[in-house]
Amino acid sequence: MGGHVTGAVSALASELPAWVTLLRAPNPGPMTLDGTNTWLLRAPGAHAGVLVDPGPADEGHLAAIAERGPIGLVLITHGHADHTEASPRLHELLGGVPVRAVDPTHSIGGPPLDDTGIDGPGLRIRVVPTPGHTADSVCFLVERDGQQVVLTGDTILGRGTTVVAHPDGHLGDYLATLELLSAYRGIPALPGHGPALADCGAAADFYLTHRRARLDQVRAALDAGARTAAEVVATVYADVDRSLWWAAEWSVRAQLEYLGRESGADDAGLDRP
Repeated sequence: MGGHVTGAVSALASELPAWVTLLRAPNPGPMTLDGTNTWLLRAPGAHAGVLVDPGPADEGHLAAIAERGPIGLVLITHGHADHTEASPRLHELLGGVPVRAVDPTHSIGGPPLDDTGIDGPGLRIRVVPTPGHTADSVCFLVERDGQQVVLTGDTILGRGTTVVAHPDGHLGDYLATLELLSAYRGIPALPGHGPALADCGAAADFYLTHRRARLDQVRAALDAGARTAAEVVATVYADVDRSLWWAAEWSVRAQLEYLGRESGADDAGLDRP
């Protein structure tokens, strides 16, 4: 789920490994940007590929995925419907191929993901826990013959900034996640929405700077007398289309919770609606 910053957060990837294919779902919108990115990873010569984030339950999109088979494993970055809605139908179309996610609710025919890693056909896949956008968010660090990519789901987007989906998402966790991903220097980021980025670490740095600036703006709004999350949104996100303020309020509530814990107060002392 995107934010209101419309530009790319770092340089776009000029080229991706030959074993990476993007299948974009036809669900564009303010929160999904160009649509959900479904990524297919297939090592040269491998019989089966690995699919990441099936996307929405669109039959045309599902047919495009099935045409790229065989697929031996489906992975989920997090449980939001724009990434997982197609999972049951795809599981059926692919003849029972396991779908694996951190949340057992979104795992079908296979165990939930943990951080022990996955051996895909010809690929090394490391599961990187990256909570913050949601509690169940993970990224996948994938390597083949010295080439690496990071599939970031909604933790880092190709354009704009992501929402911390309070109360499931938590800003403290998200900041720690961004600090972790900032170490992934020079590794392309394959996001859940928007274009691929050349440098995951640079994108994480941008996000950290943006989040810290937003926190300063929220503190200033509170000092100026804002008393509810909605009042903070009206001040801090005044440049955002009002149709997106509901999503901004998710992030504001996460920011207020974070500031409350930082100060030892409950929700930064706000009278919340």
